[in-house]
Amino acid sequence: MASKLKKELGLIDVFCISSGAMISSGLFILPALGYAKSGAAVIAAYAIASILILPTVLSKAELATAMPKTGGIFFFTDRSMGPMMGTLGGLAAWFSLAFKTAFALLGIGIFLVLFNPGLTLLQIKLIAVACCLVFMVINIHGVKFAGRFQVIMVIALIALLVIYVVMGAFFIKFERYTPFAPMGLGSIFATAGLVFISFAGTSKIAAIAGEVKNPGRNLPLGMFLSWGIVSLLYIFVIFVTVGIIDPSELEGSLTPISLGGSVMMGTFGLVIMSVAALLAFVSTGNSGLMAASRDPMAMGKDELLPGAFAKVSKTGTPWVAIVCTSGFMIAIILLLDLEDFIKTASTLKLFLFILANLALIFMRESNIKHYRPKYKAPFYPYIQIFGIVGYGFLIFEMGTTPLLLVGIFILCGLGWYYFYAHGKIKREYALLHVAERVTGIKTTDNLLDEELREILIERDNITETRFERKIKNCVVLDLKYFVAPEEFAEKVAKPLAKQLNMSEDELYKLLIRREKRSNIMVRPGYAVISFHVKGREKFEIALVRTKKGARFSDKQPPVHAALIIISSSDEENFYLHTLMWMVQIEESIDFEKAWKNAKNDDELRRVILSSWKKRGAEF
Repeated sequence: MASKLKKELGLIDVFCISSGAMISSGLFILPALGYAKSGAAVIAAYAIASILILPTVLSKAELATAMPKTGGIFFFTDRSMGPMMGTLGGLAAWFSLAFKTAFALLGIGIFLVLFNPGLTLLQIKLIAVACCLVFMVINIHGVKFAGRFQVIMVIALIALLVIYVVMGAFFIKFERYTPFAPMGLGSIFATAGLVFISFAGTSKIAAIAGEVKNPGRNLPLGMFLSWGIVSLLYIFVIFVTVGIIDPSELEGSLTPISLGGSVMMGTFGLVIMSVAALLAFVSTGNSGLMAASRDPMAMGKDELLPGAFAKVSKTGTPWVAIVCTSGFMIAIILLLDLEDFIKTASTLKLFLFILANLALIFMRESNIKHYRPKYKAPFYPYIQIFGIVGYGFLIFEMGTTPLLLVGIFILCGLGWYYFYAHGKIKREYALLHVAERVTGIKTTDNLLDEELREILIERDNITETRFERKIKNCVVLDLKYFVAPEEFAEKVAKPLAKQLNMSEDELYKLLIRREKRSNIMVRPGYAVISFHVKGREKFEIALVRTKKGARFSDKQPPVHAALIIISSSDEENFYLHTLMWMVQIEESIDFEKAWKNAKNDDELRRVILSSWKKRGAEF
């Protein structure tokens, strides 16, 4: 059995999982309900809701790049506010997304009624259960397979929606936009609260951050692309829908986009847009199960749920968490009346968004050394405070029943924590560090800082295996004669430029400029030259031996060993570790003699690796 999850999701997977979690009932059912409340101003309501989700998108993007761990909001809440709040956050994330995903699966059956009006409620539920079982098998098979399945569905869905917008533009009747807000400005904000949950899925990708390749780039970029593109799709699709459907028909429809398709293309349009709706519900069901199952998996790993939830299969997926989440969703589909529970799920989502923004504030204010996100949310802390206040307002607008159910949920969550986990988990969290700053009383041992350091090592691939591989494949120059600064730069630039995908002239100028600035670590007989270049994912090492010596400037003595590190800024952490290792290597007791006596390029590489492996005994 595999011991850890596989990092197999790239940027396109992140975008499609995030987008797939957004496009479902929020686009294919809610616009008609929103139109009934605010008229044509439903377009503005969706735009406002899109802006309201932005504080959470920004906060989760930063937190996910600093702590790209499976579990998302659970992990962020636990490490910022402690295991008690982590328990509440993890359970709320798990249950709310399971409820929403179950509703999406039920939507598949509801839309199939368009093709077979004779379907009973039980048959609709059984169709939803069958889809849940299919997604369970797909997700257990592997995250890469599930991600590819998601990519196909989301791309097809977006293509159909773009066709809908382009064709619909020719059928618009602009008089249908007036009066724009017949129920007043207040109705716009009320409708924004109703449709707000349509955008909630955009940040759920953080739950599977531990399975994303290059998370420092792919997580924030994928989330922002998803938010931007899907928000525009929402607004354009609803703009077209309001403009092409008679108001009396739109207000009472539960399938407004399918109705719009029939206006443009008759029965064929109805079928095509109903297929698009089914793709949306299927993609939400798949991505929802994928993300929801990671919450109990992470909680099991951190001992807030039984350890069985953390088990990972040979295909690198948390199969116990997936099966349990699927079973929970099937029970919801078969047994429960979803209306109040969907409102409850929406309220839990808002509660989670408040936790996400609080988590960012506590992590920033803790001043922990190794809290180093690759992306930093702008306008801190004002945008987070705006989000917290806005979400709190929407929670109280949801009504008494959801508030009561959420209160009961919180009490049950606290009860579980005190029954199962309290007393056996001792973990540092950012809020303790904030308290230290306020009171001046030392209460922590920097354990959280050490955990974050280990996360950075994994995130930035700062592994000894990677360093060893870089040395075994690095450029080696063995020069038999004295080398002046300009010639040295020319000799080094020629082989390295190709590997860095740079022009030789550009790299030569960078080397010369660095030398003139004397930005080189020079000790008697050897030097370490290091600097950054533009671009991403660039990192190369060169070893240069000059038997007669090389001079980098008139003020520095000649050297016989030059170790060169060139990297892009996104490789900063691996660069700093490599720089430290290089300095240690050159200070090794046997390095100078072995370096001079090496017979060829391979022996020079072995000298570096041998001195590096012995560094622990000498330092």
